[in-house]
Amino acid sequence: MSLDKIKTVLSRELAELGEKRPLKGEETVIMGVKEAAGNRGPRYFLEGYGDREFLRMNSNSYLGLALKKEVIAEMEKAARKFGAGPGAARFISGTYQPHVALEKRLARFHNREAGMIFSSAYATVMGVLTTLISQDTSVISDELNHNCIINAIRLARPGDKKVYSHNSMDELATGIKECTGRGQRVIIVTDGIFSMRGDHAALPEIADLAEKYAPEFEEGILTVIDDSHGVGAVGETGRGTIELTGEDRIDIIVGTLGKAMGVNGGYLVSDTTIIEYLREKAPSYVYSNPITVAEASAALKALDIVDSDAGKKLLRYLQEGAGYFRKGLMALGYEVIKGEHPIIPLMVRDTGKTTRLVKYLKDNGILVTGISYPVVPRGDDEIRFQICADHTRSDLDYVLEVLKSFDG
Repeated sequence: MSLDKIKTVLSRELAELGEKRPLKGEETVIMGVKEAAGNRGPRYFLEGYGDREFLRMNSNSYLGLALKKEVIAEMEKAARKFGAGPGAARFISGTYQPHVALEKRLARFHNREAGMIFSSAYATVMGVLTTLISQDTSVISDELNHNCIINAIRLARPGDKKVYSHNSMDELATGIKECTGRGQRVIIVTDGIFSMRGDHAALPEIADLAEKYAPEFEEGILTVIDDSHGVGAVGETGRGTIELTGEDRIDIIVGTLGKAMGVNGGYLVSDTTIIEYLREKAPSYVYSNPITVAEASAALKALDIVDSDAGKKLLRYLQEGAGYFRKGLMALGYEVIKGEHPIIPLMVRDTGKTTRLVKYLKDNGILVTGISYPVVPRGDDEIRFQICADHTRSDLDYVLEVLKSFDG
């Protein structure tokens, strides 16, 4: 069957998209990793660049656990014992002991009754929201929430949907009041750490509003936080935005094992009844394979590290490094967004200049991510730097020195 007609349509749409913003284009392919040595953190080898080494400043592996030998060893051990993949969805015969152990460990880590793991945090959010949202549900969402939240709400088709300006508690309160009489339950959903900015949700104020207005709705108000960038990166013990803000009244916490934990997969923790319901109903859980047993075992080891004195030391070093780099950017005259998170957006506010700066940094052996509309609002073009615990002070000083010489 000929694809000529559809290829013509798709090619035209790609061309139109390219006129609006830079296309992502070919993906960077990592060919190998050079271990940290001396005053230099890990370096990466890219396809097409031979033996040239690159410093990676756009990794989500905030604690550097993806390269920890003990995490890798645990993954290898489990793969030899259980095989490369689970071979089935959970309810058939795809549940292994490390899956169960990991869910219990995550629940304890977050001080919740129960937990469940998904193939990714994206799949977790899609499963949670599409299952809990009905025509009798009103959903209220922060305007800067992640794409997974936006798409989950679209797919779920709630009875009423409202979007409030970023972190505007006045608009959130107004939105809740406007939902009165329009449905049986309200779901307030927000990122914990906002992935494009590195700032965090006002969780105490959100919880206060949910508590205040819950009696107005037959099924109350449910609060949901996607803290994928927060867990393992902020808080004294890495418990994320809940710990950072001191707010423990959030009903459902979604997290990821693929960022600070250095492995792969997503999860949520909550009340036992909610978990039992989602195991029966969430399609991205019921009809999909879980993460591999090797990944679950590696995640358990990563959690052990985070929950140890060594983990607290890594967290302190990470947070100190983020503060050091943020101050360095400001000293050079760059605009940054304030925050405690290792996501540090350098606000360029010009699409063309953002593209040139990404190329300039890559020419100097530094990998970064440039972000423009529609991922961020027009005029919020940025370079998103992400500090990790395996970056050395020498690494950070090198990046600052290169940025000092950029002339636009």
